[in-house]
Amino acid sequence: MILLYLAVAAAYLAAAWIEWRRVTVPATQASAASTRIARWLPPCAIATHAVLIAGSVFTSTGFNLSLANALSAVAALTALASWLGTSLRALPGVAAVAFPVAAVGALLPAFFPSLHRFSFMSEPWAALHIAVALLAYTLLIVAALQALVLMGFEKRLHRGLPDPGSDALPPLLTLERFLFRLVTAGYALLTLTLISGALFSEQLFGKPLTFTHKTVFSLLSWLVFGGLLYGRHRYGWRGRTALNWILAGSALLLLAYFGSKFVLEVVLGR
Repeated sequence: MILLYLAVAAAYLAAAWIEWRRVTVPATQASAASTRIARWLPPCAIATHAVLIAGSVFTSTGFNLSLANALSAVAALTALASWLGTSLRALPGVAAVAFPVAAVGALLPAFFPSLHRFSFMSEPWAALHIAVALLAYTLLIVAALQALVLMGFEKRLHRGLPDPGSDALPPLLTLERFLFRLVTAGYALLTLTLISGALFSEQLFGKPLTFTHKTVFSLLSWLVFGGLLYGRHRYGWRGRTALNWILAGSALLLLAYFGSKFVLEVVLGR
């Protein structure tokens, strides 16, 4: 099993290198072999990663939702969304950033096993709540990665540097519009996650809603993304201003869920 985890991580890294070359090197210099590898390597890595996650998360006694498994699941979903976006030419370059992150996420359950279970048979709504939350995190994390890629493209333009792979890239305004569609979808799922968590906290998790660090950071992230979408609609925010808001909201979201799980499982050992 360790070798399989390592193989998935290696496949992600190889796919990231190929994607980076595809974006930065003219298409005429890409070999037919690398093109075929670029087409099949990412879906194979993602599918194998999904099988490993299913074996770690779904157990006979319930979901194993340890920090490592949660990070691995989000990493796999991020890789999937990035690969689909790259294939559709809507998120060019983001896979080169997302795949190394997925490689690290794929290795975490193998080297940092931990138990954090609840019965999915008796708590189906909790499973649905967590699934929606993970999808929201995935879309907003992919948006943050794409924001980093767009910042890199903008720096090249401002410095007057040549972009050898520009012929394969849609215009920056087109990429930015798709980025905001991604943020809007993620924000809608995040809103649904917060509402379901607030209204059904006792039924989902056996305790009423309390203002923990997780709740506070989640609300702050929701406010940041909401402010960004309002500013985009009302004032036409774009460029570096909008990208910085996306990065800030994503950082708060990471602190909300994964930061709280890190403190509980690693620092406090709960």
